Amino acid sequence: MKQNARQNAIIDIITHREVSTQSELTFLLKEQGFNATQATVSRDICDLHLIKIQGSVRKFRYAQKKADEKITHLAKIFKETVLSIVPAQNLLVIKTYPGNANSVAALVDGLELSLILGTISGDDTFLIITKDAEDAHKVEKILKEYL
Repeated sequence: MKQNARQNAIIDIITHREVSTQSELTFLLKEQGFNATQATVSRDICDLHLIKIQGSVRKFRYAQKKADEKITHLAKIFKETVLSIVPAQNLLVIKTYPGNANSVAALVDGLELSLILGTISGDDTFLIITKDAEDAHKVEKILKEYL
């Protein structure tokens, strides 16, 4: 509960103020009664997918990443690292450059497509598991739009 309340407070703070550093955010949280360390704030920033954008008063400030920015980011990484997508009955076998399968699988998981039952990842290959071959082909079509 504390983490959720603290993260909600962070969203509220960065929505109403231009905060440009973790130490400043830590200070503002302490003013609101949250005893958070800089390391905790750093993890919260990561969990909340906060980014730094151009500020109007300060050079940079923290902001929430918009959904369309997430999709753009996914498309870029997907396009740069995926080598092939091959259906195999109710599975999709996705080949990536070495070391990229985990990242791409996490991005696909983040799409939260109801057709995907789960993913299994290795170093340069990951599997997408669907209910049946028809769903696998639907997911393949969706993912190939990112290539």
